[in-house]
Amino acid sequence: MLMPEQQKIPAPTLMAAEQEHRSGQFNLLRWFSLASFFFIAAVALGLGYVSTRFVVTESIERDALLTAQFIQAIGDAEMRHAKINSNRTMGEMLDPRQDNAYSDVPAQTRASARIEFLDHVEHLPGLLLATVFALDRTVTWSTNPQMIGMHFEDDEELDDSFKMKVPVSASYHKIDEERPEQMLLREPQSLFIENYIPMFNADKSQVIAMVEIYKEPTDLVERIQRGFKSIWIATLLGGAAIYLALFWIVRRAATLLQSQQKQLIANETFVALGEMSSAVAHSLRNPLATIRSSAELAQEIASHGAQKNIGDIINQVDRMSRWVRELLLSLRPMNNDCESVDLVLAIDDTLSAFEALIKRSNVRVRFTAQSFPPVVSQQVLLTQILNSLFANALEAMPTGGVLSIEIDSPRPDALRMTLTDTGKGMTRQQQQMVFKPFFTTKQGGLGVGLALVKRIMERFHGSVELTSQEQEGTRVCLNFRVATGGEYGAQHIAGGG
Repeated sequence: MLMPEQQKIPAPTLMAAEQEHRSGQFNLLRWFSLASFFFIAAVALGLGYVSTRFVVTESIERDALLTAQFIQAIGDAEMRHAKINSNRTMGEMLDPRQDNAYSDVPAQTRASARIEFLDHVEHLPGLLLATVFALDRTVTWSTNPQMIGMHFEDDEELDDSFKMKVPVSASYHKIDEERPEQMLLREPQSLFIENYIPMFNADKSQVIAMVEIYKEPTDLVERIQRGFKSIWIATLLGGAAIYLALFWIVRRAATLLQSQQKQLIANETFVALGEMSSAVAHSLRNPLATIRSSAELAQEIASHGAQKNIGDIINQVDRMSRWVRELLLSLRPMNNDCESVDLVLAIDDTLSAFEALIKRSNVRVRFTAQSFPPVVSQQVLLTQILNSLFANALEAMPTGGVLSIEIDSPRPDALRMTLTDTGKGMTRQQQQMVFKPFFTTKQGGLGVGLALVKRIMERFHGSVELTSQEQEGTRVCLNFRVATGGEYGAQHIAGGG
């Protein structure tokens, strides 16, 4: 619809300026995406690590406590089964070197109780190694015969276990070469646990023997692995949900800020040019009216040859007057009052107003009036939109062509008007700049027509789309909201769209 004859403002210059302005802006969405991703990832990894460590620690300590209670319960049961004095404990029976130390317990009974107890220990599920240490840190019994009789000095963990008088446990993933007591009978597959289980004297005042058990709790390892998987899946899903929720919120905020910034820049542009343009426009109206009146009077008395020149003067004055009206309208603040407007009737009125120009331009119009629901707009502003689009289309087809107007309803709550011409069309670069204020491709053009069309459509929550091909024509789509019967009347309604 715009004739690409001469650009008043070079498009590359404007685009470069706009890109330079954008490059200097703080990209909230980008920085938030990076910062929040690393922060949430760090927190999620930290929580996952702490949670898994807690699961492992609690599980191992619980297993150690159960093992200790089980061992001590077996010792008490064997003492009762052997009918040994209740003032004696299994801890006092574990050192065969002391078989004759207790006169109230026969040596054979003592040995029998000890053998039964150690047999139960030897057949614990998942056992890797079981060792019994006497008070002097000598191994009195072990499932690994090579360790029997070995003496361990300066073993801090063993010494601490004797002093603490409570079950002590530790977990390993591989055999520690610096721990000579880890002479396991077989190589563990993954995690294995070391338990120190104290065995007390009769009055529970002293630990006189220590049972050390290395076990590979297969069921416990599987439960821990399932717990790991559940914790990490929950952590990852939770972190992703938080990130996506925050990203959505910030994206909406960034979009809103960007929209407000664009609106602010547009308003600043109009304000900056407002006073000067308004003063110029108002100053031109009276001289233009005087020139036209004088030309009309001169045309009545002029010769036949001069009348053509005077007619050209009147046409150019009318053209300048239209520019002045467009300029004043583009600079005037718009209100948000809405009307229910008949789009088909508005198109018929505009075609009637341009009828003479259409005939002179040898343009054929294709439009079939049908019944459609009214749209949300303002009668005056909708007329201004149609006038601008029709004028651009006719100027793009100076030697004739086809102007097609179609109306359809893509959705029940929307109405779309498509205006297509067969004019010269525009380049891709011109299409990117066509809705910018004061950008024009017409010689002597003002560059506010399509910018005003876009501004009016967006004011009433509509939109405008433009596509064009050089030497093939231009197509403009206006997307309106349908006015519901109870929402908008035929008159203005305050509060707007």
